[in-house]
This record gives sequence, C-alpha cells and structure tokens, in this order.
Amino acid sequence: MRVLIVTAVPAERDAVVRGIAATAPEVAELPVPGGVIHRLSPVPPTGRPLTVDVLAAGVGPAAAAAGTAAALTAAAVARTPYDLALSAGIGGGFTTAPPTTAAPATTPPTTAAPTSPAPATTRPGSAAARLGSAAARLGSVVVADAIVAADLGAETPDGFAAVTDLGFGTVEHLPPAPLVAAVAEATDAVRGTVLTVSTVTGSAERAAELLRRHPHAVAEAMEGFGVAEAAAAQAVPALEVRTVSNAVGPRDRAAWRIGEAMAALTSAFATIAPLLGTWTFDPEGTRQ
Repeated sequence: MRVLIVTAVPAERDAVVRGIAATAPEVAELPVPGGVIHRLSPVPPTGRPLTVDVLAAGVGPAAAAAGTAAALTAAAVARTPYDLALSAGIGGGFTTAPPTTAAPATTPPTTAAPTSPAPATTRPGSAAARLGSAAARLGSVVVADAIVAADLGAETPDGFAAVTDLGFGTVEHLPPAPLVAAVAEATDAVRGTVLTVSTVTGSAERAAELLRRHPHAVAEAMEGFGVAEAAAAQAVPALEVRTVSNAVGPRDRAAWRIGEAMAALTSAFATIAPLLGTWTFDPEGTRQ
C-alpha cells in the first residue's frame, strides 16, 4: 500500500508526519519536482508493507493539483504508483449544523446546453442527496464524503452557476465510501462535504450562501479539489481529512485555534496510518 498525503504548508506536513511517526520513527526526505517528500514506512497491524509520502505542495487548488500530479506521475514512471492520494490539513468548519432542508441551488442559466449534467448539489448520489451532516466544532476532525469546488463556475443574472450547470467540467469528487466510513469512525470525525475555495470565506453572508448551495458542507479549505482532480486524472482514489481551526464566517483571527487544530491533525494521523495499512483498492477505489 502506497499513500501520498498532500498538505498546503510545511507546518501541516510536519503535524501529519509527527502523527505517523508514532509507528514509523524514521523519516526520509526525498526531493521531487516542486518540493520534498517526507517518506515514512509505518508497520500496520496486518504486517503488510505500507509507504506514506507526505508533501507540502503549496496553498490553493492550483498548487495542490500541480504538486499532486507531479508526485503521482513520478511514482507511476518509477513503476511504484500510489494507491491513494489524501489531502490533509487544517480548515474552517461550519460550526452551525446546516438546515434539514435547503433551497435549490441557483437555477441553471438558460444558455446551458440541454444535455449538460445536473448540478452536483442535485445529482442523485451527490452530497446533497445524502443525509447525516453535522456541525464541525473547533478542534474536531472532518472527513470528506464529497470534495467540491465551491467557486468553480460563473456569475449569472440568476446567481452562481457551477461549471456543470454550464455543460462542462466537474465540481465534485466522491472518495471511496467504505474508507470514508472507516476513517470517520476511527477518528470520531464529522463526515460531510468539504468545500474547496480559492478565496477563504470572510463574512456571515458568504457562509450562509455556501450552505444554501451545499447544505451538507461541514468545512472549507483550499486544496482538496486540486488533489482529487489530479488523482482522478490518473485513476487514483482520493480522500480529504481536515481538522477545524476556525469557524467559517466573519474573519476573527483572535478566535482561531490553529495550535489545537494542528495537535488534532497529529492525533488523527496517528490513528489513520495504521488503518491505511489494512486496505487495498480495486480500480474503482473500493476495499478488497
């Protein structure tokens, strides 16, 4: 089992490494295009070989996608492909539980192609079609059952339209459901949609709009969709795990709990790493 974990900044990478190092004290630093991978080989309970590479790829979906794609390609060329790409770090949490019902997403513009797929928020099996999301308190762990690009689209007279409304692209990737369930149970995590944004939310109005369009959102961050998009291009399953450092809404730095979230990230990956060693994946990313 080979896992690539991608964070935005070195502080997040180091927090993840500290957690995994509980069962893998030796860390090798390997240069790769665009950065340095920290490689660990924890011993899972099953005794199966497990290699975990942790990379700080940069802030935002573009940097995350570029770094992930470079690492995945280098591994594939070396004939040591990864089995899973995992976006990890801290993020903002929707600390108020979303309503049980929500208004529909913006009406698709009349210029959309008639054959365009339905928006991710209404498509059967999408995040909005699933129940059970909850509030994500400060310091809690969040596991994405859907990784959604929340601001990839266009402004229209009828409001925001995702690229799927416009008839091209995708705004949603779904991690392997059995793995999501197992990681969430092991870490006592909140499970739901994690939004990827290029501009961090800074107002109550923006937070409310995001929840209106994505009623099962539990957190927002800036890299998950980039990691998932790069992984999907190479048919590698993706997962996103976040710990909550602040509430999504008005920007109040005095209320941030970055240290607490970093400590939670370390604790989460001390639990997640042994779990990953018990998994293998078929081409669809489900457990064998």
